[in-house]
Amino acid sequence: MGAVAIEQPVKTTRIARERVRDGMATAVRLSRQVFEVTREPKVVITLALVLVLTASAIGVVISSHQNRELFNTLSGLQEQRDGYQREWSQLLLEQSALSNHGRVEKLAAQRFNMVVPERQDIVLVPLMSTVAAK
Repeated sequence: MGAVAIEQPVKTTRIARERVRDGMATAVRLSRQVFEVTREPKVVITLALVLVLTASAIGVVISSHQNRELFNTLSGLQEQRDGYQREWSQLLLEQSALSNHGRVEKLAAQRFNMVVPERQDIVLVPLMSTVAAK
């Protein structure tokens, strides 16, 4: 067996306390320097400009978001308009097909047994003007 050396215990609490005190002193010294520097007019102006810049950037972000939402709404409304235009054109085609003279004559003949009158069956009635009637 070898010799055993007994070391003195290191007092960590005293070292830790000193480190904490040094850290606090450094923090206080730095905060005093910061507050002293902020009293200078150039620094105050710079901080104000930074605040204005930040507010402006937030405004740009909000404006861009609203622009995207409005564009999406516009796109949806345009698609809806295009659908209505397609439907309108189809209805116009259907109307023209249903109102075709040949079709109307055919339906009149089938449903109501109507026929086009012959030439000898047509009677012309003279038009009376308002002056001639007096």
